[in-house]
Amino acid sequence: MVQIGNIHLGDFPLLLAPMEDVSDPPFRALCKEKGADLMYTEFISAEGLIRDATKSVQKLDIYDYERPIGIQIYGEKIESMREAAAIAEEAQPTLIDINYGCPVKKIACRGAGAGILLDLPKMQTMTAEIVKRVALPVTVKTRLGWDDSTIRIVEVAQRLQDAGIQALTIHGRTRKQMYKGQANWELIAEVKHHPSIHIPIFGNGDITTPEKALEYKDKYGVDGMMIGRASIGYPWIFQEIKHLMKTGLQLPPPDVPERIKAVKKHLAHALAWKGERTGLLEMRSYYTRYFKGIEGIKAYRSRLVTAPTIEAVHDILEEIKCTFAARPA
Repeated sequence: MVQIGNIHLGDFPLLLAPMEDVSDPPFRALCKEKGADLMYTEFISAEGLIRDATKSVQKLDIYDYERPIGIQIYGEKIESMREAAAIAEEAQPTLIDINYGCPVKKIACRGAGAGILLDLPKMQTMTAEIVKRVALPVTVKTRLGWDDSTIRIVEVAQRLQDAGIQALTIHGRTRKQMYKGQANWELIAEVKHHPSIHIPIFGNGDITTPEKALEYKDKYGVDGMMIGRASIGYPWIFQEIKHLMKTGLQLPPPDVPERIKAVKKHLAHALAWKGERTGLLEMRSYYTRYFKGIEGIKAYRSRLVTAPTIEAVHDILEEIKCTFAARPA
């Protein structure tokens, strides 16, 4: 049984990654329904929370049906991160997560996100201050290092554990790699099996299919996995991984009616959370993903991303249902 503080997550939890402009409440609702065990908000700027910036504050929205859920924060100033953690705690998440992994230039190059991997003493001090500031469990997501010459991930894990975190997720790439190349799970496993590490270690990177998830679980022995890009428009990946691990059998992919049902649910959540105009616009980025691999769907996708009203979207979805319902996914 994997446990973070007093949070019980089952034998091999699947985590939904915190993804900017993706892991919002509408998307999380679908992932929770399809089997995600622990989810995180989009990463939230510490400075934005302190300044009460609308976009940052809105990201604090969480709902009871999402639990357990962590609020993830990032920033380069220790005092700002302490204060932001306290603000995040007031939103009553299950835990607080610190982003030490974001590779984006405007964040990492000023010392936040993966940038802090160039200053491990500061990373440890910042983490310890946040742990002292909040009563909730604190976790971290990080990368292997800034580049190949700065990979000290075992030391990073030891320092973070000493600072008081209760779980660590490691993306198996350096900051320099961004999202290119292959994730190095050998180094993630080195942390997991190091005799000084006793907190749960979750692996992240390149888990794109249930078969790969099972292979990596058996090969590297991590406590759980974080799923990111593979879940976008395909929340079924969580239940497919769980089914394969439990039974050894593959679930069939969702058929067109099931995909349409998911799109409608996602759209309804988006409209309720963001309002009609913004919800409709933001859903446009998902249609291609939801219908990926369906032969002959291209013309309908083009219409969906330009549909001007909710009614128009629903009409197109009904057309798709009538046209493709009898076909296999």
